[in-house]
Amino acid sequence: MIASDPGTLTPAERLAWLRLIRSENVGPVVFRRLLERFGDAEATLRALPDLVRRGGRSRPIRICPADAAERELASLEQAGGRFLAMVEADYPPALAALDDAPPIIAVGGRVELLQRKAVALVGARNASANGRRLARELSADLSRAGYLVVSGLARGIDAAAHQGALASGTAAVVAGGLDVIYPPENEALQREIGERGVLVSEMPPGTVPTARHFPRRNRLISGLALGVLVVEAAPRSGSLITARFALEQGREVFAVPGSPLDPRARGCNDLLRQGAVLVETADDVVQALDGMVRRLDTPTGGPGRLAETTLPVAGPEIAAGRGAVEELLGFAPVAVDELVRQCHLSPAVVNTVLLELELAGRAERHPGNRFSLIATGKAETA
Repeated sequence: MIASDPGTLTPAERLAWLRLIRSENVGPVVFRRLLERFGDAEATLRALPDLVRRGGRSRPIRICPADAAERELASLEQAGGRFLAMVEADYPPALAALDDAPPIIAVGGRVELLQRKAVALVGARNASANGRRLARELSADLSRAGYLVVSGLARGIDAAAHQGALASGTAAVVAGGLDVIYPPENEALQREIGERGVLVSEMPPGTVPTARHFPRRNRLISGLALGVLVVEAAPRSGSLITARFALEQGREVFAVPGSPLDPRARGCNDLLRQGAVLVETADDVVQALDGMVRRLDTPTGGPGRLAETTLPVAGPEIAAGRGAVEELLGFAPVAVDELVRQCHLSPAVVNTVLLELELAGRAERHPGNRFSLIATGKAETA
């Protein structure tokens, strides 16, 4: 059982969820596997030290203290926000459908907007005047068609997208804490979205954005939406990272074509060559997403759910298989199915050993359910 009542967490459970996801080496996928194994976050927190020792790590894992999590909860409440867990009814359904959905997110403003079907609209920070105008017009038209427009509150195309959709409500995913204004020139826009739209973050309150935070934000932008529309983007830009996340998450990718003489159009034109849907008007997006929207409108039984608690694997069975799994792992990623085939162990044993190694900072998870060893020096500084 994950929560005391379907779709809700008690204050004690919410505190335990926050402590667990803020603990060392616990990401969204590990979080999910741990709760499937132990049933709830409090039991998992008690089990972590032993799991790490069995994974071969000598020094203790850093577990988020209860008082630190309590301060974070209080800070977010003081800023006018609250935490949503993936099993709760208000958690965005498109995001909950992902295998690596954030277990808990910080939200502020009109949280009910997150239940709408959504489209992400992103693009260049140094956008042209025509690009900004088009972003505002597309955003306004998508809002009128019933879509929540999601973007990243950056200057340029992102800001224009929020402005175009503000009347109907827009979602801004921020790279730092929900209470941190960034960039400074968008202060008034961020405050207005906090009143008329909804703000979303994966980071603790007070976090000032740095370069490493933006890929996590981009993953949330695409995860909240059915598709990502790119308006002006240079090659290797953050907008193209968002588009790549969208493809990995099974979302649709859209792009507005541009002049080959404008470097800001090269990213969009490259996306179109790779199969993105060409967009000139909002109707191009609406028609392409029509089938996906109909599937979403079919009742699915509520918010995101974790699998039923699995039966623990016997200690001797894990100990006997640990050496075989570690021997087959190298610094190049290998699929879990391949490990199961080669070491002749059950999937439960292999996955348990990998979970222990990952928590110990000795193994790393890669897309496609693949794992590799981490170099000793990197693991010790994890």
